[in-house]
Amino acid sequence: MTKTLSRDIAIAPGETALLFIDVQNYCAHRQGSEFKTITQPDATTELSYFFERLEGLAVPNMQRLQAACRNSGIEVLFTVIESLTKDGRDRSLDYKITGFNVPKGSWDGKVIDAIAPGDDEIVIPKTSSSVFVSTNMDYVLRNLGVRYLILCGVLTDQCVESAVRDACDLGYLVTLVPDACATYSQERHDYSLRAIKGYCRQRDTDELLAEIAGLSGTPEKVA
Repeated sequence: MTKTLSRDIAIAPGETALLFIDVQNYCAHRQGSEFKTITQPDATTELSYFFERLEGLAVPNMQRLQAACRNSGIEVLFTVIESLTKDGRDRSLDYKITGFNVPKGSWDGKVIDAIAPGDDEIVIPKTSSSVFVSTNMDYVLRNLGVRYLILCGVLTDQCVESAVRDACDLGYLVTLVPDACATYSQERHDYSLRAIKGYCRQRDTDELLAEIAGLSGTPEKVA
């Protein structure tokens, strides 16, 4: 009998990781350097929406997911925008054109305090939109035995979306947590969720927490 393939498969114990995308001081803290250079007329409105969602919804949900994953033995990882050099000469062309440079070792490159990494949790710096393009994230995840990847972070329609697409193409079963993500408008957020619906399953925090709580010791097999 041929097994029906699906993305709508529950995560499996021992094969799952939670990955936070760019939840760092540079672009997820009100004093982050990214916001010091924004000059668009609508920037005030966009930033107001962004930080209200981030601080009032996304980060609290990230904290809940982080605690549940740690308690369940699910690996927790982080990626941050950060150059390998102080002057950013190793950045992607896109980041150079855009003006993104988070110097190696800087405050901007640190994960925000609210979800600070544990002593033995992995943080991988990146210099491109997709973490899978400019880092060894795929190599690390495979060494950890990860097949099921939970993703959340910022921005929904940029680096998070890029990670979802590439993780899917690399063979991971991706669960995106929309209410633990943020971008600069509800319209952008919703459009991104529709655009990547075919690359991942989408579960809100409460749904995923219930799933984590009910994990059994036997992973569901995928053909």
